[in-house]
Amino acid sequence: MSLTVDQVSWSVAGAAIVRAVSLSCAPGSFVGLIGPNGSGKSSLLRCIYRVLQPDAGSIQLDAEEVWRLSAREAARRIGVVLQEHGGEFDFSVREIVLMGRAPHKALFARDSAEDRRIVEEALRQVDMLDFAERSFLTLSGGEKQRVLVARALAQQTRFLVLDEPTNHLDIRYQLEVLDLVRGLGVTTIAALHDLNLAALYCDQLYVLKAGALVASGPPATVLTPALIQAVYGVPAEVAPHPRTGRPHIVFLPRCTEVAR
Repeated sequence: MSLTVDQVSWSVAGAAIVRAVSLSCAPGSFVGLIGPNGSGKSSLLRCIYRVLQPDAGSIQLDAEEVWRLSAREAARRIGVVLQEHGGEFDFSVREIVLMGRAPHKALFARDSAEDRRIVEEALRQVDMLDFAERSFLTLSGGEKQRVLVARALAQQTRFLVLDEPTNHLDIRYQLEVLDLVRGLGVTTIAALHDLNLAALYCDQLYVLKAGALVASGPPATVLTPALIQAVYGVPAEVAPHPRTGRPHIVFLPRCTEVAR
């Protein structure tokens, strides 16, 4: 599934949050949105998955305008994984993943054998089948994120939106979640804070600052010391990693003398 965002703008109370942003995701690609806090990444993603309606521009999945789709049809096409959070209700892992079947069922319809098969397969894909009867609230952060990915898989979508999915996770779980998503082979757009993770996993990067697109391209082209300084206000050194070949970024203190 391909995504095309064309000149999308969104504002609140007269303040422009997203400013005429255009981007695209090729089928099966992993695309990253990067930029400092307040740059409009999450707002743009909310426009894509239909929480915020843009003031202008268009958003198309496989050449169909997402805002012309019914809510049910949009939910069949777009899977969303947000930042890990505990939640307030004590559902089992299986129940959480079964929620992903809702767009495919009539209101109040019971779970079918096919629903249960799809949920089991989704849990197997994220290596959480053995946790199916566990309370979601008892899981670690990384385990919760894997369950939320399984819920998106149960929707049988070919397009995933990730909004800072590794936030608050330790290094192991950050890598596990992104390894999992990358391995699915579905079209993915993700807002990421960690530039080294963005460099490692993304095929293309789009850089936002103050709601506007300021750079785009492969990580090796985008992640330069000059851009990092201009967008984040931080000096950095960038060089290909000796094992991955991907850009590796070392952030430098602003002071000339580093404490030893």
